[in-house]
Amino acid sequence: QVQLVESGGGLVQAGGSLRLSCAASGRTLSTYSMGWFRQAPGKEREFVAAISWSGDSTYYADSVKGRFTISGDNAKNTAFLQMNSLKPEDTAVYYCAADTSIRARWYVPRSRYEFDYWGPGTQVTVSS
Repeated sequence: QVQLVESGGGLVQAGGSLRLSCAASGRTLSTYSMGWFRQAPGKEREFVAAISWSGDSTYYADSVKGRFTISGDNAKNTAFLQMNSLKPEDTAVYYCAADTSIRARWYVPRSRYEFDYWGPGTQVTVSS
């Protein structure tokens, strides 16, 4: 079992930055891949970024590439999403997720169906 709790969301002006955290408990972070997804009102949950369990590989949605960075701190059992140059269209509830399946060290899950544990989400609002 893995429990995930996001924090760090809030209200920010366009062009600003936020750093989301995802605290994991129940299993060591280094044994599973982590991802971030978001869901805006009236839209489906979409992939944002993910990192392999080894930390060797990352993958980003085109809409956030170059602006967002995913990372993990195994000592703190916490994953992060650094979000820079935020835009109003980034407004959404952001969810962290864990993929506990056995994967190759370079493999980065991207589909929401590959992730088996989810946090409750944190709201990010970007004003224009």
